[in-house]
Amino acid sequence: MTESLPRVETWNASDGYPIHVATWPTAGPARGRVVVLHGVQSHSGWYHNLGRVLAGEGFEAHFPDRRGSGANRVDRGHTPSDRRLLKDTAEYLARLRAQDPSSPIALAGISWGGKLAVITAGKRPDLVDALALICPGLHPRVGVSRKERWQIALAYFFQPRKTFPIPLSDPALFTASHAGQEFIANDPLGLRAATARLLGASALIDRGVQGIRSKVHQPALLMLAGKDRIVDNPKTLEYFNTLASDRRRAIEYPEGHHTLEFDPDPSRYALDLAAWLGEAMKSGMA
Repeated sequence: MTESLPRVETWNASDGYPIHVATWPTAGPARGRVVVLHGVQSHSGWYHNLGRVLAGEGFEAHFPDRRGSGANRVDRGHTPSDRRLLKDTAEYLARLRAQDPSSPIALAGISWGGKLAVITAGKRPDLVDALALICPGLHPRVGVSRKERWQIALAYFFQPRKTFPIPLSDPALFTASHAGQEFIANDPLGLRAATARLLGASALIDRGVQGIRSKVHQPALLMLAGKDRIVDNPKTLEYFNTLASDRRRAIEYPEGHHTLEFDPDPSRYALDLAAWLGEAMKSGMA
């Protein structure tokens, strides 16, 4: 695998917000396209290995930074609403679909991004041909206290831009790798605080996740890390098995930690994802 870098572009959402997107093009004709949604603290820069592997396996990979996070400096840690975040995702997918209607599109959600991914797949099946959930935050083990929830709820209406710490301050929650922990701790683009409006939007998205299961019919993949300290794996698997899709597959990495990208062999999950995509995109477009 070459140490190539992604092509970086800025895409403007319909409300004019500029969104940073890292794209890994394929060397030849693409077998399909994959849009990867990152977690609440992470951004596209965490997943260069995944991008390289997917591109090397023939899948054009797109990593948009969520508004207010990563390389997006405007309204840091903020969003107008949960609807806006879902609209951003759908608009980007629609843009890709319009560029080449015949090319299949898979939507992958990592950690918190899994919430947006599963809702989008259910609401916009015309834009998503396959769904991959990578250590998705559908049932998190880490959260804010009851007191903080009340504070956030109050600020949501009266001080929507008031910031609160994201409860993931310990890099060891993400990985056991010392190099990975150091990267996370010193990452200048990592998001460590969010506004009441973003945290409130996340709570509303949680409700949407629970109600969308009967509408997700695409081929679906679930990847779990056996030593995940952020995600409740049994509850997540139980949820996954209630999706309407009859083409579900779950893979667990017993020694893996939450951010598989920082594991000793990150190419393993990336190659597994690429192999599944090759099968799922064929059945999804059938």
